[in-house]
Amino acid sequence: MRSLWAFLLCPGLALAQMLPEPPDAAERSAAEQAFESSLRWRQGEVVLGDGIARLDLGEGFRFLDPDDAERVLVDAWGNPPSEQKSLGMLFPAGQGPFTPDGIGVLIRFQQDGYVSDADAAEIDYDALLAEMQESTTAANEERVKQGYPPVALVGWAARPYYDATARKLHWAKDLRFGDEDRTLNYDIRVLGRRGVLVMQAIAPIQELEAVRTRMAELLARVEFNPGHRYEDFDADSDHVAAYGIGGLVAGGLLAKAGFFKILLGALIAGKKFVIVGVLALGAAVARFVRGRPSA
Repeated sequence: MRSLWAFLLCPGLALAQMLPEPPDAAERSAAEQAFESSLRWRQGEVVLGDGIARLDLGEGFRFLDPDDAERVLVDAWGNPPSEQKSLGMLFPAGQGPFTPDGIGVLIRFQQDGYVSDADAAEIDYDALLAEMQESTTAANEERVKQGYPPVALVGWAARPYYDATARKLHWAKDLRFGDEDRTLNYDIRVLGRRGVLVMQAIAPIQELEAVRTRMAELLARVEFNPGHRYEDFDADSDHVAAYGIGGLVAGGLLAKAGFFKILLGALIAGKKFVIVGVLALGAAVARFVRGRPSA
């Protein structure tokens, strides 16, 4: 939360230069309240992007549009600015960016094409996890050089599960950043005609069951609109993604050239947005999505 003060009081300067002493609780509370009161919350049915999907939030969630979601990620939680804005952000009703042990869910659209699920039943998730852990460790030297704490992928907090009927995939990672407490990344992917709807929750690891319950609710509330659904795929005209279900879990999105710099900037511990997923790319993905590791 301390990053909020850096942006509210003197944007662009290092926190150490501006705040030799941390603000007391009253000052911090006032700043947090002022920030949250500036957010434009929405409830009910929300249309995402240019009408590609919809969310029926009911009374259980509230929504921030892409601009306010970016403010939360950057100004309040201290992440670097996004190269591409999200579709918005969700919080359970009664929670906000500064709620202790609260849950924030970022929504994005990964437009890499139609993701084939033909490999779903063949993936060896234990082997894939081992490769992801190895790659995480190998990347830590570069992370530290860039000024970010090393990260350890402790394991699955919830093993990947793919619902072949609903075309929805979800899993959770147990992470540790430096010497900080462990952090939960809970991921949902909803497969569509031209890409994948990405929903990612970040919370303390002890909130796993609460997050699991909330994300199950969201799974039932999000759908692609007609024309954008998985079954609307046209093999004669639509682009097919270069990876399948295993690539989604391993982080096919992050394999793009130049994304490593973004990944470094996004690896922030604590109650922050955390993107972790690349970690098992190239040959590793090719080996394990088929469930047949090479010698």
